[in-house]
Amino acid sequence: MKIIGVDPGSAITGYAVIKRESAKDHKFKALDFGCIVTDQYLPAGERLKKIHKDLGKIIEKHKPDIISVESLYFFKNLKTVMPVSQARGVILLTAAEKRVPVIEFTPLQVKMAIVGYGRAEKKQIKEMMKYLIDIDGFDLKKNFRKKDDAIDAIGIAICAGLKSF
Repeated sequence: MKIIGVDPGSAITGYAVIKRESAKDHKFKALDFGCIVTDQYLPAGERLKKIHKDLGKIIEKHKPDIISVESLYFFKNLKTVMPVSQARGVILLTAAEKRVPVIEFTPLQVKMAIVGYGRAEKKQIKEMMKYLIDIDGFDLKKNFRKKDDAIDAIGIAICAGLKSF
């Protein structure tokens, strides 16, 4: 099973493509991961268009069985809730256009699936991810090319993989 995990954002959208051969495999393999970064000076419509276009290319390249997206269940910052919601809408639209089913998880559900505790700290999640996913040349402590959003997307993808088997 091939899964794309997406951590939505209007400025930075993290993505991760992982694979799990069967339920017997206890480890996932990272195939690709990174961030779709939009220019902060672009109008909102142009930023959403970039997310749509770039995610579409990722879907076409990897041909996933499912897309896992972080859902909004609670938001502290009201200024960012609308742009993130718009980015989620574009992600869902892109998946629908490419005919890829979507599954959604709250951050609490992702933490529960990975660590077994819904209030886990990022440090605990990163530590557990070392045992769940094989990422060649990727050090979760000092990562030269990826951001937290990509790491979150890996966790979102793993959650879907654990729930799908």
